[in-house]
Amino acid sequence: MARATPPPPRRKEMPLWQEMPVLLVVAFCLAVLIRTFLMQAFFIPSGSMENTLLVKDRVLVNKMVYDMRGPQRGEVVVFSGTDSWLPEIPPEPNLGLVAKFSRTLGDLVGVTRPGDKDFIKRVIGLPGDRVSCCDPDGRVLVNGVPLDEPYVFENSPLDAPPGGQCRGRRFEEVVVGNGQMFVMGDHRLVSLDGRCQGLVPIDNVIGKAMAVVWPTRNWRVLQTPSTFDAVPDVANAPVRGTAKGTRNAGEFGIVLPLLLTSLVSGRTRRQFSATRRTLLE
Repeated sequence: MARATPPPPRRKEMPLWQEMPVLLVVAFCLAVLIRTFLMQAFFIPSGSMENTLLVKDRVLVNKMVYDMRGPQRGEVVVFSGTDSWLPEIPPEPNLGLVAKFSRTLGDLVGVTRPGDKDFIKRVIGLPGDRVSCCDPDGRVLVNGVPLDEPYVFENSPLDAPPGGQCRGRRFEEVVVGNGQMFVMGDHRLVSLDGRCQGLVPIDNVIGKAMAVVWPTRNWRVLQTPSTFDAVPDVANAPVRGTAKGTRNAGEFGIVLPLLLTSLVSGRTRRQFSATRRTLLE
């Protein structure tokens, strides 16, 4: 009579108290990679984008999308300001050693407040565009087309002098140069933007703001408005973006972080459930 083949030995699983530090290290490394190449949570430090974005909101910024295409008019983008851009928030006071260490760790995973030169604004003009204000109804014009901007909150007064601290609504026509963009905040009364701070290199763009993720009561996807649909492109202007069918090609990057997070959290839940059953037995 043939001898029965013994079953293969079961792999001994690590207890939860040993596996948890490993999972935490893996999760931290994944967070750093995601923050560097795919997504970053961006803290809203000022009221320059109210009421689209409120102070202390956190928005999810897609850092891959502009590897696939260029920025589009109407999109909300995060970028690094040039030397001519003044910070909208006061610099932080001197921090202690522990606070600096915590800030460094938080910055690695993208949960601290932005740097003094990080800004979030709406794209109004792209290379070749002519942007000015105002038409007889007080509206911004792009390539001669007046914009109806439902997202604007507390517009600047028409009678304020142009220039200075962006307090006036009127500004002379700006011709957006190659590799540049013209941006403005939605809260025009308080925003320091392209009216007085100048153009921004497209290469300085960090990513596209996709959704408000915190606090949960403010959660929503940031849609690109139809405001600019009637604005014509300038003849012989550099090619911007891609065909309409592939416009969102780079935004698939949001799927990968969610999948990675699900894998890690799912394994943790299974391990915890197994440990709990053992204790109950």
